[in-house]
Amino acid sequence: MSEFEGVAGDTWRESTPWWPPDPAPPDGAPNVVLIVLDDVGFAQLGCYGSDIDTPNIDRLAAEGVRLSRFHTTALCSPTRACLLTGRNHHSNGMARVADLALGFPGYNAIIPRENGFLPEILDANGYVPVAVGKWHLTPEDEVHAAAPRDSWPCGRGFRHWYGFHGGETHQFVPSLYRDHTAIDPPRPPEAGYHLSEDLADQAIRMLGEIRSVEPEQPFFCYFATGACHSPHHAPPEWVERYRGRFDDGWDAWRERTLARQIDLGLVPEGTRCSPRPDWVSAWDDLEPDDRRVAARFMECFAGFLSHADAQVGRVLDFLDELGERDDTIVVLVSDNGASSEGGALGSINDARLWNGAPAGRTELRARIDEIGTATSHNNYPWGWTMAGNTPFRRWKREVHEGGIADPCIIRWPRRLAAGEIRHQFAHAIDVVPTLLELIGITPPDRLGGYEQSPIEGTSFVYALDDAAAPERHTTQYFEMLGSRGIYHEGWKAVTFKPLGQMYGDGLDPDAPFDDDVWELYDTRSDPTEVRDLAAERPDKVADLVDRWWEEARRYQVLPLDNRPIAALLNPRRPFDTRTRAVYWPGGALVPETNAINTRGRPHALTAEVEIPEGSGPEGVLLAMGTVLGGWSWHLLDGRLRYVFNFVGRKRYVVDSDLVVPAGRHVLRCDVAVRPDYSAVARLLVDGEIVGEGSIDHTTPARHSISGSGMTCGWEQGPPVGEGYAAPFRFTGVLPFVMVEVAGDANLDPQAAFDAIMAQQ
Repeated sequence: MSEFEGVAGDTWRESTPWWPPDPAPPDGAPNVVLIVLDDVGFAQLGCYGSDIDTPNIDRLAAEGVRLSRFHTTALCSPTRACLLTGRNHHSNGMARVADLALGFPGYNAIIPRENGFLPEILDANGYVPVAVGKWHLTPEDEVHAAAPRDSWPCGRGFRHWYGFHGGETHQFVPSLYRDHTAIDPPRPPEAGYHLSEDLADQAIRMLGEIRSVEPEQPFFCYFATGACHSPHHAPPEWVERYRGRFDDGWDAWRERTLARQIDLGLVPEGTRCSPRPDWVSAWDDLEPDDRRVAARFMECFAGFLSHADAQVGRVLDFLDELGERDDTIVVLVSDNGASSEGGALGSINDARLWNGAPAGRTELRARIDEIGTATSHNNYPWGWTMAGNTPFRRWKREVHEGGIADPCIIRWPRRLAAGEIRHQFAHAIDVVPTLLELIGITPPDRLGGYEQSPIEGTSFVYALDDAAAPERHTTQYFEMLGSRGIYHEGWKAVTFKPLGQMYGDGLDPDAPFDDDVWELYDTRSDPTEVRDLAAERPDKVADLVDRWWEEARRYQVLPLDNRPIAALLNPRRPFDTRTRAVYWPGGALVPETNAINTRGRPHALTAEVEIPEGSGPEGVLLAMGTVLGGWSWHLLDGRLRYVFNFVGRKRYVVDSDLVVPAGRHVLRCDVAVRPDYSAVARLLVDGEIVGEGSIDHTTPARHSISGSGMTCGWEQGPPVGEGYAAPFRFTGVLPFVMVEVAGDANLDPQAAFDAIMAQQ
């Protein structure tokens, strides 16, 4: 607290008031806009060689500087932690995505206060920081109504936030939050709602509000789109723009893209594309119907990206409208390489992979027109992943260049060159020190009462100023789910660690880490990791591997762990042990991981309701999930009904012919789940059985992975069942719904994951 510098006498006549000064930014301090795209590979923006239309981002590149050797961590939460703190992901406790936290310092998803966030630093220096879009830096068990808010955006320096938690959300019906509270989307999808447009609306609104009251104070806007993480949803007219564009396939697309990258000067003459892996089919080997499905997946992605580019353009145009283009630093990055999570064929619902029920060729062909719509959670096949990371090897989640080499553009017309490319090595941890140097802020020794750890990144202002300047970020380790790499003075050693029986390559995920085979590349002459020099230079491999272990011990990378399901086996807050829970109507959605677990367990739902006179009762009593998977217990046309939606593949409906009359009634639904995950559901009114039916498949792992959960008295949507529209609120009196379960969940998550990986 500042020492009072006025005079406090006995009365006001001999007293002099004094106010502590507000934090003041450096003279001429610019605004900052940090745009973070999601799962956009190195080759997917027009200004990085793509033929996908991204005119607004291309304009940003033409007016700024592109980095050709910018690197990330290979996954979203870890990279975002780096971008906002300037420290390595393990130093932030964010070794992997926040949802897969483990009880070790580098893995606990608890970013220490000693690692100050950029908005906290800027706020202390007179900025107004606001955030819009994806967060994914809060553990999944802390995103419910009763959770602490200290790891939410407004707990880490942002004054306002509008967006979503988690890795992904439905783009037409997202799970939204404003500041500390869950909210509904402002309009339904049938009214033309799309999340990317909403995020741009909110960013523009926030900046306009700031300028309405503070015309001179600089702002920091963190704008993190859901694009282009799955689901690849876009307004239909944007998808239709690409009809037929990708019919010649991923192999031809890679060739053309590399040629453009060479012409642009992003990669040197003579650069060779990494070879297509054995587990990715050649386009010409696909059957015609499968090529059409694969092309449709890519059309949806391209429409999603172009639509997101248009929203980025709206935000950039608003800076022009404010007259502040020259006074704003804009940084645009992607958080990791293109995603392989769609598998070999592509995915119509990513939750199906986690439940051992991926869609096969026949189903994908039959549902081709559904790809990209609200009833799908689509992700393209591996071939397009490979193409999206042209010319590099592998993809998101792995630390070969395809997983960690990403676009980065920085524009500041008042200070930086326009239309140029820089080839020095840079990393996500370098963004914070770069911005602080450009603004003129010295990293603080203390922030919010906490002694600050050293920033681990290296400013690349030197490179922005001089294309020929010697590289300063000369060493950088990489680790993601057991895969490891080390960059040092142009050399890179890297090893891939499988998570399960992946790709049919015969690698053993349980092999000791010491048995992993390290590769060696001279990235100065071989940026695409085509020529492995490990056999020729074992001395260099040994030196780099020793250096990796030094970095690992310095930045709390250990213990190594390639078990993505380990977090589910050892949760910090195990909700699965509860045998009884009560839910009250009208409250916020309870995330699936925080709700009582009915998967694999016999359970009963009970509600004491009052049906008013003169109206047919209808509406949701209790529901879990969405059209992509879950269940809904409701009244439809006055009749009790239970719908089980098995990961969007099949709906099982149990209903009654009895119209529930006016008055007080006890409604009940008993679901007897068997060890093989089949079930029998029984409906009861006042103790009398009114309906019964069989369910061939209930969900073993997760109903949905798009931010859905449990709702009482209403449904999130798109609806679990057919014949009604969300939110389908209950029209009678519903005090609460009680859920009782028997026994432990049967699921062995690791065994289920291994089975799923074997199917890929």
